[in-house]
Amino acid sequence: MSRTPPALTHNTQERRTQASREKILDAAVKCLIEYGYAGASTLRIQELAGVSRGRLLHHFASRDDLLVGAVHHLAAGRIAELKDEATATVRAAPDDPARIDQAVARMWSAFHQPYFWASIELWIGARHSEELRAALGPTERALYESIYETLGALFGPVFSARARYRQVMEILVSSMRGASMTYAFQSRRPSSDPHLPYWTQMARALLAE
Repeated sequence: MSRTPPALTHNTQERRTQASREKILDAAVKCLIEYGYAGASTLRIQELAGVSRGRLLHHFASRDDLLVGAVHHLAAGRIAELKDEATATVRAAPDDPARIDQAVARMWSAFHQPYFWASIELWIGARHSEELRAALGPTERALYESIYETLGALFGPVFSARARYRQVMEILVSSMRGASMTYAFQSRRPSSDPHLPYWTQMARALLAE
């Protein structure tokens, strides 16, 4: 009678554990987007993920840890994709000002992804939850640095080396975040947003001229 090698059994178990964890994280993000922070209960997430209570608690000891983990799991994946896409979607040469236009457009599109709205729900919830603020802080700082690393790939080595580059990124990130919030109650196409040409002009003026 043949037996499954221990290493193979271990790998299979690891894959199942990872699969159930990702199902829980995906369900948590969906709940945040559809029901908001207040409505994203562990029971609702558990039912949506199709896992047992014990399985959910095995992965995440608290609701806030789960919600923070879910948003950053999704955001980290999307940021990695965006960095990989930089070479495919930002086609202009490193010293061509057209690269700035392309990079600003890609940057703006990131503020209309599901993880952005899930993050907003967490930020709002953190106003009234010290536990959530404590859980959110370290991961937000790590994510912040990943975002700026990705922006460097989008704008390229020439423009990201400019003296004012970091200041321009700070202005663009905060401005785009604020403008994207209006999409919660105004339905329109991000690509036709009136702010987009202003952001592009500003970035060109400060980085290319």
